[in-house]
Amino acid sequence: MESQRPSPPFSGPELCTLPARTVVAMLKAGEVSPSELLEAAWQRMDQVETAVNATVIRDDPRARAALARLPDWAAQNGEHRGWLAGLPVGIKDLIAVAGMRGTAGSAALAEFVAPESDALIERLEARGAIIAGKTNTPEFGAGGNTFNAVFGATRNPWDTGRNAGGSSGGAAVSLATGEVWLSHGSDLAGSLRTPAAFCGVIGLRPSPGRAGGAPVDTGFAFEAVQGPMARDIRDTALFLDAMAGYDARHPLSIAEPAVGFQAALDQPPGPIRIAFSEDQGGFAPVEAPIRAVSRSAMQAVSGEGVTVEEACPDLPGLAETYTTLRGMHYASVTARLPDHVRAHFKPTLVENTAHGLSLTPEQIFDAQRQRTVLYHAMRTFLQGYDVLAIPVTGIAPGPVEQEYPPFVDGQPVNDYVEWLRFSFLAPTTTLPALSMPAGFTAEGLPVGLQLIGPPRGEARLLQVALAVEERLALGCSPIDPVVR
Repeated sequence: MESQRPSPPFSGPELCTLPARTVVAMLKAGEVSPSELLEAAWQRMDQVETAVNATVIRDDPRARAALARLPDWAAQNGEHRGWLAGLPVGIKDLIAVAGMRGTAGSAALAEFVAPESDALIERLEARGAIIAGKTNTPEFGAGGNTFNAVFGATRNPWDTGRNAGGSSGGAAVSLATGEVWLSHGSDLAGSLRTPAAFCGVIGLRPSPGRAGGAPVDTGFAFEAVQGPMARDIRDTALFLDAMAGYDARHPLSIAEPAVGFQAALDQPPGPIRIAFSEDQGGFAPVEAPIRAVSRSAMQAVSGEGVTVEEACPDLPGLAETYTTLRGMHYASVTARLPDHVRAHFKPTLVENTAHGLSLTPEQIFDAQRQRTVLYHAMRTFLQGYDVLAIPVTGIAPGPVEQEYPPFVDGQPVNDYVEWLRFSFLAPTTTLPALSMPAGFTAEGLPVGLQLIGPPRGEARLLQVALAVEERLALGCSPIDPVVR
Protein backbone atom coordinates (compact mmCIF):
# COMPACT_ATOMS: atom_id res chain seq x y z
CA MET A 1 0.00 0.00 0.00
CA GLU A 2 1.24 3.46 -0.93
CA SER A 3 -0.69 6.42 0.43
CA GLN A 4 1.38 9.26 -1.05
CA ARG A 5 0.65 10.76 -4.45
CA PRO A 6 2.85 9.59 -7.35
CA SER A 7 4.30 12.35 -9.52
CA PRO A 8 3.57 11.83 -13.21
CA PRO A 9 4.77 14.72 -15.39
CA PHE A 10 2.54 17.42 -16.89
CA SER A 11 3.41 18.76 -20.33
CA GLY A 12 0.38 20.98 -20.96
CA PRO A 13 0.03 24.77 -20.81
CA GLU A 14 0.99 26.23 -17.45
CA LEU A 15 -2.40 27.97 -17.22
CA CYS A 16 -4.02 24.53 -17.02
CA THR A 17 -2.20 23.74 -13.78
CA LEU A 18 -3.65 26.69 -11.86
CA PRO A 19 -6.63 26.36 -9.50
CA ALA A 20 -9.94 27.54 -10.93
CA ARG A 21 -10.26 30.23 -8.26
CA THR A 22 -6.84 31.62 -9.16
CA VAL A 23 -7.75 31.75 -12.84
CA VAL A 24 -11.07 33.45 -12.06
CA ALA A 25 -9.20 36.08 -10.02
CA MET A 26 -6.86 36.60 -12.96
CA LEU A 27 -9.83 37.00 -15.29
CA LYS A 28 -11.40 39.58 -13.01
CA ALA A 29 -8.12 41.50 -12.85
CA GLY A 30 -7.63 41.38 -16.61
CA GLU A 31 -4.40 39.39 -16.27
CA VAL A 32 -5.63 36.72 -18.67
CA SER A 33 -8.45 36.65 -21.22
CA PRO A 34 -11.21 34.05 -21.64
CA SER A 35 -9.97 33.42 -25.19
CA GLU A 36 -6.46 32.60 -23.92
CA LEU A 37 -7.94 30.11 -21.47
CA LEU A 38 -10.14 28.54 -24.11
CA GLU A 39 -7.18 28.07 -26.42
CA ALA A 40 -5.18 26.53 -23.55
CA ALA A 41 -8.02 24.11 -22.79
CA TRP A 42 -8.32 23.06 -26.42
CA GLN A 43 -4.54 22.71 -26.73
CA ARG A 44 -4.55 20.34 -23.77
CA MET A 45 -7.46 18.36 -25.23
CA ASP A 46 -5.52 17.97 -28.47
CA GLN A 47 -2.58 16.64 -26.45
CA VAL A 48 -4.35 13.98 -24.40
CA GLU A 49 -7.64 13.01 -26.02
CA THR A 50 -6.20 10.19 -28.10
CA ALA A 51 -5.03 8.59 -24.85
CA VAL A 52 -8.06 9.14 -22.58
CA ASN A 53 -11.17 10.02 -24.66
CA ALA A 54 -12.70 12.31 -22.04
CA THR A 55 -14.03 15.41 -23.84
CA VAL A 56 -15.83 13.85 -26.77
CA ILE A 57 -17.84 16.80 -28.16
CA ARG A 58 -16.45 20.20 -29.05
CA ASP A 59 -18.21 23.08 -30.71
CA ASP A 60 -15.43 25.63 -31.12
CA PRO A 61 -17.53 28.18 -33.05
CA ARG A 62 -20.21 28.12 -30.36
CA ALA A 63 -17.60 28.63 -27.63
CA ARG A 64 -15.99 31.52 -29.50
CA ALA A 65 -19.39 33.12 -30.02
CA ALA A 66 -20.04 32.76 -26.29
CA LEU A 67 -16.93 34.82 -25.61
CA ALA A 68 -18.50 37.73 -27.45
CA ARG A 69 -21.74 37.33 -25.47
CA LEU A 70 -20.05 37.00 -22.10
CA PRO A 71 -22.21 39.02 -19.69
CA ASP A 72 -20.62 41.76 -17.63
CA TRP A 73 -22.12 40.53 -14.37
CA ALA A 74 -20.13 42.88 -12.18
CA ALA A 75 -21.36 45.92 -14.11
CA GLN A 76 -24.98 44.78 -14.16
CA ASN A 77 -25.49 43.21 -10.75
CA GLY A 78 -22.45 43.60 -8.59
CA GLU A 79 -20.12 40.65 -8.48
CA HIS A 80 -21.94 37.40 -7.78
CA ARG A 81 -20.06 34.93 -5.56
CA GLY A 82 -20.34 32.28 -8.29
CA TRP A 83 -19.23 34.59 -11.11
CA LEU A 84 -16.79 32.61 -13.31
CA ALA A 85 -15.78 35.58 -15.49
CA GLY A 86 -15.17 33.59 -18.69
CA LEU A 87 -13.70 30.38 -17.27
CA PRO A 88 -13.94 27.40 -19.66
CA VAL A 89 -15.74 24.40 -18.11
CA GLY A 90 -16.71 20.88 -19.11
CA ILE A 91 -20.34 19.74 -19.31
CA LYS A 92 -21.39 16.10 -19.09
CA ASP A 93 -23.05 14.77 -22.24
CA LEU A 94 -26.32 14.12 -20.44
CA ILE A 95 -27.56 17.69 -20.15
CA ALA A 96 -28.92 19.90 -22.94
CA VAL A 97 -26.82 22.77 -24.27
CA ALA A 98 -28.61 24.84 -26.90
CA GLY A 99 -27.16 24.49 -30.39
CA MET A 100 -24.69 21.82 -29.29
CA ARG A 101 -24.64 18.14 -30.07
CA GLY A 102 -25.89 16.01 -27.20
CA THR A 103 -25.90 12.22 -27.47
CA ALA A 104 -26.37 10.95 -23.90
CA GLY A 105 -24.10 8.16 -25.10
CA SER A 106 -26.91 6.71 -27.24
CA ALA A 107 -26.47 5.67 -30.85
CA ALA A 108 -30.04 6.80 -31.45
CA LEU A 109 -29.05 10.37 -30.53
CA ALA A 110 -25.61 10.40 -32.15
CA GLU A 111 -26.37 13.52 -34.21
CA PHE A 112 -28.97 15.17 -31.97
CA VAL A 113 -28.58 18.91 -31.39
CA ALA A 114 -30.46 20.40 -28.43
CA PRO A 115 -32.79 23.28 -29.37
CA GLU A 116 -32.57 24.85 -25.92
CA SER A 117 -30.42 24.59 -22.80
CA ASP A 118 -31.23 23.08 -19.45
CA ALA A 119 -31.86 25.72 -16.79
CA LEU A 120 -28.57 24.86 -15.07
CA ILE A 121 -26.65 25.56 -18.28
CA GLU A 122 -28.43 28.89 -18.64
CA ARG A 123 -27.41 29.78 -15.08
CA LEU A 124 -23.78 28.79 -15.59
CA GLU A 125 -23.46 30.72 -18.84
CA ALA A 126 -25.14 33.74 -17.25
CA ARG A 127 -22.55 33.49 -14.47
CA GLY A 128 -19.63 33.55 -16.86
CA ALA A 129 -18.95 29.91 -17.74
CA ILE A 130 -17.71 29.17 -21.26
CA ILE A 131 -18.46 25.61 -22.41
CA ALA A 132 -15.19 24.20 -23.71
CA GLY A 133 -16.67 20.78 -24.52
CA LYS A 134 -18.92 17.96 -23.42
CA THR A 135 -17.56 14.97 -21.55
CA ASN A 136 -18.17 11.29 -22.10
CA THR A 137 -20.78 9.22 -20.25
CA PRO A 138 -22.18 5.70 -20.49
CA GLU A 139 -25.50 5.38 -22.29
CA PHE A 140 -27.99 7.58 -20.43
CA GLY A 141 -25.57 7.66 -17.52
CA ALA A 142 -26.17 4.00 -16.67
CA GLY A 143 -22.97 2.44 -15.43
CA GLY A 144 -19.90 2.68 -13.25
CA ASN A 145 -17.61 2.42 -16.29
CA THR A 146 -17.76 5.15 -18.94
CA PHE A 147 -18.19 3.69 -22.42
CA ASN A 148 -20.84 3.87 -25.13
CA ALA A 149 -21.54 2.96 -28.74
CA VAL A 150 -21.03 6.52 -29.98
CA PHE A 151 -17.62 7.48 -28.62
CA GLY A 152 -16.18 4.33 -27.05
CA ALA A 153 -14.47 4.09 -23.67
CA THR A 154 -12.92 6.76 -21.47
CA ARG A 155 -9.62 5.67 -19.94
CA ASN A 156 -8.15 6.31 -16.51
CA PRO A 157 -5.34 8.87 -16.71
CA TRP A 158 -3.36 7.14 -13.94
CA ASP A 159 -3.28 3.95 -16.04
CA THR A 160 -4.97 4.01 -19.42
CA GLY A 161 -5.52 0.26 -19.24
CA ARG A 162 -7.98 0.91 -16.40
CA ASN A 163 -11.46 2.42 -16.45
CA ALA A 164 -12.28 5.89 -15.20
CA GLY A 165 -15.46 5.00 -13.33
CA GLY A 166 -18.85 6.35 -14.27
CA SER A 167 -21.04 7.82 -15.19
CA SER A 168 -19.16 11.14 -14.95
CA GLY A 169 -15.97 9.46 -16.12
CA GLY A 170 -15.22 11.95 -18.87
CA ALA A 171 -15.66 14.83 -16.42
CA ALA A 172 -13.24 13.33 -13.90
CA VAL A 173 -10.60 12.62 -16.54
CA SER A 174 -10.94 16.11 -18.04
CA LEU A 175 -9.98 17.51 -14.63
CA ALA A 176 -7.22 15.04 -13.83
CA THR A 177 -5.49 15.69 -17.15
CA GLY A 178 -5.88 19.50 -17.00
CA GLU A 179 -8.27 19.90 -19.94
CA VAL A 180 -10.53 22.16 -17.87
CA TRP A 181 -10.52 23.73 -14.42
CA LEU A 182 -14.09 22.76 -13.45
CA SER A 183 -16.34 20.05 -14.85
CA HIS A 184 -20.05 19.37 -14.39
CA GLY A 185 -21.27 15.92 -13.39
CA SER A 186 -24.36 14.11 -12.15
CA ASP A 187 -24.95 11.29 -9.71
CA LEU A 188 -27.49 8.49 -9.29
CA ALA A 189 -25.47 5.53 -7.99
CA GLY A 190 -22.14 7.21 -7.38
CA SER A 191 -21.84 8.74 -10.85
CA LEU A 192 -19.98 11.77 -9.48
CA ARG A 193 -18.29 9.98 -6.63
CA THR A 194 -16.88 6.84 -8.28
CA PRO A 195 -15.03 8.56 -11.15
CA ALA A 196 -13.74 11.21 -8.75
CA ALA A 197 -12.30 8.43 -6.58
CA PHE A 198 -10.85 6.53 -9.54
CA CYS A 199 -9.22 9.63 -11.05
CA GLY A 200 -8.00 11.46 -7.92
CA VAL A 201 -10.30 14.50 -8.06
CA ILE A 202 -13.32 15.85 -6.15
CA GLY A 203 -16.95 14.98 -6.86
CA LEU A 204 -19.76 16.49 -4.80
CA ARG A 205 -23.26 15.02 -4.86
CA PRO A 206 -25.36 17.87 -3.40
CA SER A 207 -28.80 17.73 -1.83
CA PRO A 208 -31.55 17.37 -4.44
CA GLY A 209 -32.27 20.79 -5.95
CA ARG A 210 -29.10 22.44 -4.71
CA ALA A 211 -27.50 22.53 -8.16
CA GLY A 212 -30.44 22.40 -10.56
CA GLY A 213 -32.59 19.35 -11.05
CA ALA A 214 -33.87 16.69 -13.38
CA PRO A 215 -35.07 17.66 -16.87
CA VAL A 216 -38.30 19.64 -16.87
CA ASP A 217 -40.45 16.66 -17.88
CA THR A 218 -39.20 14.60 -14.89
CA GLY A 219 -38.73 17.40 -12.38
CA PHE A 220 -39.81 15.38 -9.34
CA ALA A 221 -37.46 12.46 -10.10
CA PHE A 222 -34.81 13.53 -7.60
CA GLU A 223 -32.71 10.38 -7.15
CA ALA A 224 -30.29 11.71 -9.79
CA VAL A 225 -28.77 15.14 -9.10
CA GLN A 226 -26.39 17.56 -10.81
CA GLY A 227 -23.18 18.58 -9.08
CA PRO A 228 -19.69 20.09 -9.27
CA MET A 229 -16.38 18.35 -9.91
CA ALA A 230 -13.00 20.00 -9.39
CA ARG A 231 -9.39 19.28 -8.42
CA ASP A 232 -9.62 20.58 -4.86
CA ILE A 233 -12.19 21.54 -2.24
CA ARG A 234 -12.03 25.32 -2.61
CA ASP A 235 -12.59 25.03 -6.36
CA THR A 236 -15.52 22.69 -5.67
CA ALA A 237 -17.07 25.38 -3.46
CA LEU A 238 -16.59 27.95 -6.24
CA PHE A 239 -18.39 25.73 -8.75
CA LEU A 240 -21.20 24.97 -6.31
CA ASP A 241 -21.69 28.71 -5.76
CA ALA A 242 -21.94 29.09 -9.54
CA MET A 243 -24.51 26.28 -9.79
CA ALA A 244 -26.69 27.12 -6.79
CA GLY A 245 -30.01 28.94 -6.95
CA TYR A 246 -33.77 28.61 -7.23
CA ASP A 247 -35.45 28.13 -10.60
CA ALA A 248 -39.20 27.51 -10.86
CA ARG A 249 -38.61 25.10 -13.75
CA HIS A 250 -36.92 22.79 -11.24
CA PRO A 251 -39.71 22.24 -8.67
CA LEU A 252 -37.36 20.98 -5.96
CA SER A 253 -34.67 23.62 -6.45
CA ILE A 254 -33.26 25.34 -3.36
CA ALA A 255 -32.59 29.06 -2.97
CA GLU A 256 -28.98 30.16 -2.55
CA PRO A 257 -27.85 30.15 1.09
CA ALA A 258 -27.28 33.43 2.91
CA VAL A 259 -23.59 32.59 3.21
CA GLY A 260 -21.95 31.22 0.08
CA PHE A 261 -19.99 27.97 0.05
CA GLN A 262 -16.65 29.68 -0.60
CA ALA A 263 -17.32 32.07 2.28
CA ALA A 264 -18.12 29.13 4.54
CA LEU A 265 -14.62 27.79 3.91
CA ASP A 266 -13.13 31.05 5.12
CA GLN A 267 -14.81 30.68 8.50
CA PRO A 268 -13.09 28.80 11.35
CA PRO A 269 -14.43 25.23 11.23
CA GLY A 270 -14.35 24.69 14.99
CA PRO A 271 -14.01 21.16 16.39
CA ILE A 272 -14.58 18.47 13.75
CA ARG A 273 -16.09 15.09 14.57
CA ILE A 274 -15.79 12.29 12.02
CA ALA A 275 -17.47 8.90 12.27
CA PHE A 276 -15.50 6.35 10.23
CA SER A 277 -16.40 2.88 9.01
CA GLU A 278 -14.23 0.85 6.64
CA ASP A 279 -17.18 -1.19 5.36
CA GLN A 280 -20.25 0.81 6.45
CA GLY A 281 -20.96 -1.52 9.32
CA GLY A 282 -20.41 -4.64 7.20
CA PHE A 283 -22.72 -3.41 4.44
CA ALA A 284 -20.22 -3.76 1.58
CA PRO A 285 -17.10 -5.82 0.85
CA VAL A 286 -13.80 -3.92 0.76
CA GLU A 287 -10.48 -5.14 -0.58
CA ALA A 288 -7.38 -4.91 1.57
CA PRO A 289 -5.65 -2.01 -0.27
CA ILE A 290 -8.76 0.17 0.04
CA ARG A 291 -9.07 -0.62 3.75
CA ALA A 292 -5.41 0.18 4.29
CA VAL A 293 -5.49 3.54 2.48
CA SER A 294 -8.75 4.54 4.18
CA ARG A 295 -7.43 3.66 7.62
CA SER A 296 -4.14 5.45 6.99
CA ALA A 297 -6.00 8.56 5.85
CA MET A 298 -8.16 8.64 8.97
CA GLN A 299 -5.09 8.23 11.17
CA ALA A 300 -3.41 11.15 9.38
CA VAL A 301 -6.49 13.35 9.81
CA SER A 302 -7.07 12.59 13.49
CA GLY A 303 -5.44 15.00 15.89
CA GLU A 304 -5.83 18.47 17.33
CA GLY A 305 -9.26 19.81 16.46
CA VAL A 306 -10.35 16.64 14.61
CA THR A 307 -11.80 13.60 16.36
CA VAL A 308 -12.20 10.34 14.42
CA GLU A 309 -14.26 7.52 15.92
CA GLU A 310 -15.19 4.18 14.40
CA ALA A 311 -18.97 4.28 14.25
CA CYS A 312 -21.83 3.62 11.85
CA PRO A 313 -25.59 3.76 12.41
CA ASP A 314 -27.88 0.80 11.91
CA LEU A 315 -29.36 1.19 8.44
CA PRO A 316 -32.02 -1.51 8.02
CA GLY A 317 -33.21 -2.36 4.53
CA LEU A 318 -30.87 0.08 2.78
CA ALA A 319 -30.04 -2.15 -0.21
CA GLU A 320 -33.65 -3.09 -0.93
CA THR A 321 -34.85 0.47 -0.44
CA TYR A 322 -32.25 1.99 -2.71
CA THR A 323 -32.63 -0.53 -5.54
CA THR A 324 -36.39 0.04 -5.49
CA LEU A 325 -35.98 3.82 -5.62
CA ARG A 326 -33.46 3.41 -8.42
CA GLY A 327 -35.90 1.17 -10.27
CA MET A 328 -38.55 3.87 -9.94
CA HIS A 329 -36.12 6.31 -11.56
CA TYR A 330 -35.61 4.05 -14.57
CA ALA A 331 -39.32 3.29 -14.86
CA SER A 332 -40.18 6.99 -14.91
CA VAL A 333 -37.27 8.19 -17.05
CA THR A 334 -35.64 5.69 -19.42
CA ALA A 335 -38.75 3.52 -19.79
CA ARG A 336 -40.55 6.55 -21.22
CA LEU A 337 -38.05 7.15 -24.01
CA PRO A 338 -39.22 6.56 -27.60
CA ASP A 339 -39.03 3.03 -28.98
CA HIS A 340 -36.32 3.92 -31.51
CA VAL A 341 -34.11 5.11 -28.65
CA ARG A 342 -34.82 2.13 -26.40
CA ALA A 343 -33.96 -0.20 -29.29
CA HIS A 344 -30.29 0.77 -28.84
CA PHE A 345 -30.14 0.12 -25.07
CA LYS A 346 -27.18 -1.91 -23.87
CA PRO A 347 -28.18 -5.09 -21.98
CA THR A 348 -27.62 -3.63 -18.51
CA LEU A 349 -29.82 -0.64 -19.35
CA VAL A 350 -32.52 -2.99 -20.60
CA GLU A 351 -32.27 -4.90 -17.32
CA ASN A 352 -32.48 -1.75 -15.20
CA THR A 353 -35.52 -0.50 -17.07
CA ALA A 354 -37.24 -3.87 -16.87
CA HIS A 355 -36.57 -4.03 -13.14
CA GLY A 356 -38.19 -0.63 -12.64
CA LEU A 357 -41.27 -1.63 -14.60
CA SER A 358 -41.58 -4.88 -12.63
CA LEU A 359 -41.83 -3.22 -9.20
CA THR A 360 -45.01 -3.91 -7.28
CA PRO A 361 -47.01 -1.21 -5.47
CA GLU A 362 -46.02 -2.81 -2.17
CA GLN A 363 -42.30 -2.51 -3.01
CA ILE A 364 -42.73 1.15 -3.97
CA PHE A 365 -44.74 2.04 -0.87
CA ASP A 366 -42.35 0.13 1.40
CA ALA A 367 -39.33 1.91 -0.11
CA GLN A 368 -40.88 5.34 0.43
CA ARG A 369 -41.57 4.54 4.07
CA GLN A 370 -38.20 2.90 4.69
CA ARG A 371 -36.25 5.77 3.16
CA THR A 372 -37.83 7.95 5.85
CA VAL A 373 -36.64 5.54 8.53
CA LEU A 374 -33.14 5.63 7.06
CA TYR A 375 -33.17 9.42 6.78
CA HIS A 376 -34.02 9.81 10.46
CA ALA A 377 -31.39 7.21 11.40
CA MET A 378 -28.75 9.29 9.65
CA ARG A 379 -30.14 12.61 10.84
CA THR A 380 -29.97 11.59 14.48
CA PHE A 381 -26.59 9.87 14.04
CA LEU A 382 -25.13 13.06 12.53
CA GLN A 383 -26.21 15.06 15.56
CA GLY A 384 -23.16 13.48 17.20
CA TYR A 385 -20.83 13.80 14.20
CA ASP A 386 -20.22 16.23 11.36
CA VAL A 387 -19.83 13.54 8.70
CA LEU A 388 -19.81 9.80 8.19
CA ALA A 389 -16.61 8.74 6.37
CA ILE A 390 -16.77 5.55 4.31
CA PRO A 391 -15.08 4.27 1.13
CA VAL A 392 -16.36 5.34 -2.27
CA THR A 393 -15.91 1.84 -3.67
CA GLY A 394 -14.47 -1.31 -2.19
CA ILE A 395 -12.13 -1.84 -5.11
CA ALA A 396 -9.55 -0.01 -7.23
CA PRO A 397 -10.21 0.79 -10.91
CA GLY A 398 -10.51 -2.33 -13.03
CA PRO A 399 -9.70 -3.06 -16.69
CA VAL A 400 -11.27 -0.61 -19.12
CA GLU A 401 -12.86 -3.49 -21.05
CA GLN A 402 -14.69 -4.79 -17.93
CA GLU A 403 -18.15 -3.24 -17.41
CA TYR A 404 -18.12 -4.12 -13.72
CA PRO A 405 -15.98 -6.34 -11.48
CA PRO A 406 -17.02 -9.99 -11.08
CA PHE A 407 -15.79 -10.05 -7.48
CA VAL A 408 -15.04 -7.62 -4.66
CA ASP A 409 -12.85 -9.03 -1.89
CA GLY A 410 -13.71 -12.53 -3.08
CA GLN A 411 -17.46 -11.97 -2.96
CA PRO A 412 -19.32 -12.38 -6.28
CA VAL A 413 -20.97 -9.34 -7.86
CA ASN A 414 -24.35 -10.28 -9.30
CA ASP A 415 -25.12 -7.12 -11.28
CA TYR A 416 -23.51 -3.86 -12.28
CA VAL A 417 -24.87 -1.79 -9.38
CA GLU A 418 -24.12 -4.20 -6.53
CA TRP A 419 -20.41 -3.32 -6.47
CA LEU A 420 -21.44 0.31 -5.88
CA ARG A 421 -23.13 -0.36 -2.53
CA PHE A 422 -21.26 2.51 -0.83
CA SER A 423 -23.12 4.89 -3.14
CA PHE A 424 -26.60 3.85 -1.91
CA LEU A 425 -26.83 5.79 1.35
CA ALA A 426 -26.64 9.39 0.12
CA PRO A 427 -29.36 9.24 -2.57
CA THR A 428 -31.67 7.17 -0.37
CA THR A 429 -31.51 9.71 2.46
CA THR A 430 -31.06 12.82 0.24
CA LEU A 431 -27.88 13.73 2.16
CA PRO A 432 -24.98 15.53 0.47
CA ALA A 433 -21.90 13.38 -0.13
CA LEU A 434 -18.42 14.13 -1.37
CA SER A 435 -15.68 11.97 -2.85
CA MET A 436 -12.10 13.13 -2.35
CA PRO A 437 -8.61 11.63 -2.67
CA ALA A 438 -7.46 9.58 0.32
CA GLY A 439 -4.23 8.13 -1.07
CA PHE A 440 -2.92 5.66 -3.62
CA THR A 441 -2.48 1.92 -3.99
CA ALA A 442 0.94 0.34 -4.41
CA GLU A 443 0.25 0.36 -8.17
CA GLY A 444 -0.22 4.14 -8.13
CA LEU A 445 -4.00 4.12 -8.52
CA PRO A 446 -6.09 6.71 -6.65
CA VAL A 447 -8.29 5.70 -3.71
CA GLY A 448 -11.23 7.89 -2.71
CA LEU A 449 -12.77 8.73 0.64
CA GLN A 450 -16.49 9.48 0.84
CA LEU A 451 -17.83 11.99 3.36
CA ILE A 452 -21.61 12.09 3.94
CA GLY A 453 -22.91 15.25 5.57
CA PRO A 454 -26.04 16.37 7.43
CA PRO A 455 -29.32 17.39 5.75
CA ARG A 456 -28.77 20.35 3.40
CA GLY A 457 -25.32 20.52 4.98
CA GLU A 458 -23.06 21.19 2.00
CA ALA A 459 -21.30 24.05 3.79
CA ARG A 460 -20.31 21.95 6.78
CA LEU A 461 -19.43 19.02 4.53
CA LEU A 462 -17.05 21.25 2.56
CA GLN A 463 -15.49 22.63 5.77
CA VAL A 464 -14.72 19.10 6.96
CA ALA A 465 -13.45 18.06 3.54
CA LEU A 466 -11.10 21.05 3.46
CA ALA A 467 -9.65 20.09 6.84
CA VAL A 468 -9.14 16.51 5.61
CA GLU A 469 -7.56 17.74 2.38
CA GLU A 470 -5.14 20.01 4.23
CA ARG A 471 -4.03 17.26 6.62
CA LEU A 472 -3.57 14.64 3.90
CA ALA A 473 -1.65 17.13 1.69
CA LEU A 474 -1.80 14.88 -1.36
CA GLY A 475 -1.67 17.66 -3.94
CA CYS A 476 -4.06 18.18 -6.82
CA SER A 477 -2.06 19.18 -9.91
CA PRO A 478 -3.08 17.65 -13.27
CA ILE A 479 -1.05 14.89 -14.91
CA ASP A 480 -0.09 13.53 -18.29
CA PRO A 481 -1.88 10.20 -18.92
CA VAL A 482 0.10 7.17 -17.84
CA VAL A 483 -0.23 5.09 -21.01
CA ARG A 484 -0.10 1.33 -20.57
